[in-house]
Amino acid sequence: MGKIKAAITGVQGWVPDYRLTNDELSRMVDTSDEWIMQRVGISERRILKEKGKATSDMAAAAVKGLLKKTGTPANDIDLLIVATISPDMFFPSTSNLVCHKAGLKNAWGYDLAAACSGFLFALETGRNFVETGRYHKVIVVGADKMSSITDYTDRTTCPLFGDAAAAVLLEPVGEDVGIMDSILHVDGSGYKYLYQAAGGSLNPATHETVDAKMHYIYQEGQQVFKFAVSKMADVSVEMMKKHGIQPDELAWLVPHQANMRIIEATARRMGIRREQVMINIQKYGNTTAATIPLCLWEWENQLKKGDNIILAAFGGGFTWGSIYVKWAYDPE
Repeated sequence: MGKIKAAITGVQGWVPDYRLTNDELSRMVDTSDEWIMQRVGISERRILKEKGKATSDMAAAAVKGLLKKTGTPANDIDLLIVATISPDMFFPSTSNLVCHKAGLKNAWGYDLAAACSGFLFALETGRNFVETGRYHKVIVVGADKMSSITDYTDRTTCPLFGDAAAAVLLEPVGEDVGIMDSILHVDGSGYKYLYQAAGGSLNPATHETVDAKMHYIYQEGQQVFKFAVSKMADVSVEMMKKHGIQPDELAWLVPHQANMRIIEATARRMGIRREQVMINIQKYGNTTAATIPLCLWEWENQLKKGDNIILAAFGGGFTWGSIYVKWAYDPE
């Protein structure tokens, strides 16, 4: 048996029932369906409106669905990593709550925060735990309740975000499939363009921070767009060149679903057709850490063993990267 690789052996998503449409948003702020569709390509987004429900509830639903679909006993899971920037609370970690709610009695876990790149960072982390040979079943979740930190009086940000969770199961394989490579980056100088100002140790919650709306997402859209287009495209092209993948040899690009124009620009730089790109931004908006696994969940029945897939993301921080995956199983 050769070197152990970590492979995705199952994927499951979960989205709330409530659909917040552009028409409804246009009655809340000065916007329109035409304005939103032209600029970002989002028609509706899912919102978790049930009182007392949080990120851990969405993540636990995705995890339980994943266990059922793959026939995996909850007690067999060794580790759970939750990528999120909207934890239920600072502590205990959302992963602890998900382990409890999903019945993962033998797993330990933790949260990982890398904004929209969170799933990639968590997937690379989970991959390395599996490749040590010590861990045999690792679940990686991307989950965010972005509605909890979205200002629905801010027309520039409230059309962008939605709530969702999706999970993948990682297991060791001896074949030439699985997670092949990753290229991940951070640049902290970009923090000033996309952040949540208050709630941490720099600006603890006060009446003043609440009144100033400092607990909501702040974004300078033009700067973020410029960086996202170049960084996400560059790192995806770099991965193709590194592994000698020609455009017609790439089965799928799975881009972070932040903005349709960013997705299209990345595909152009890679020289691939739109038919090779997973896109569901129109239905769910930007669900931050959940967007990439949510795409894999929706396209799972179209994926074939050995498919060359590139996952790519860009997020606040700044964070960005790409992961090259050879899909490990055929559709049922």
